[in-house]
Amino acid sequence: MLLRTSITSPFGRKTRLAALHLGLSDRIEVVPADTLDPNDPLRKDNPLGKIPVLALDDGRCVFDSRVILEYFDHLAGGNRILPADPDARLDCLRLQALSDGLMDAAILVVYEIRYRPENGRHEGWVDLQKEKMTRALQAMHEFLPDPSVFNAGTIAAACAFGYIDWRKQVDWRSINPKLVPWFEAFQGNFPEFAKTHPEG
Repeated sequence: MLLRTSITSPFGRKTRLAALHLGLSDRIEVVPADTLDPNDPLRKDNPLGKIPVLALDDGRCVFDSRVILEYFDHLAGGNRILPADPDARLDCLRLQALSDGLMDAAILVVYEIRYRPENGRHEGWVDLQKEKMTRALQAMHEFLPDPSVFNAGTIAAACAFGYIDWRKQVDWRSINPKLVPWFEAFQGNFPEFAKTHPEG
């Protein structure tokens, strides 16, 4: 299988972390993808031109990160990162949705600064995304399970915190300091998280 992604993408990190934890990494070749290059095979594999995308041996392509995690859970035997119990699964998916939304807003802040000329930047748009991030961070502690739980939700949460730590769109540690010990405990429980850091 080929995993097309960017090493800096928090969504790509979700899939790389899940694969590492589930023992699937040796079955996956990670291939750099450039979302801005019209000639990148990414656009053939995912018409949306977004990362990550998983190209399977049978020619099918799987996207986005949520669906890739579901496929990885299936390959690993099921009930590994997506709980079989309906209530636990719902809680896991809710946390993943909130964390993914947090990452979406964080990426939009980066893109506004990186790709728009300084004299054309829309500060109101940036503020709107940061407000989304702040609300999500303020609510996040209500969604987090024990940091010894490794599932699609906690994967997404940890990748969101890691991305904001790295890019510093907001000072998330001040917005909700209750999240800091959870993040530190999660990293301690799952050392494979550090192996997926964008800077190695």
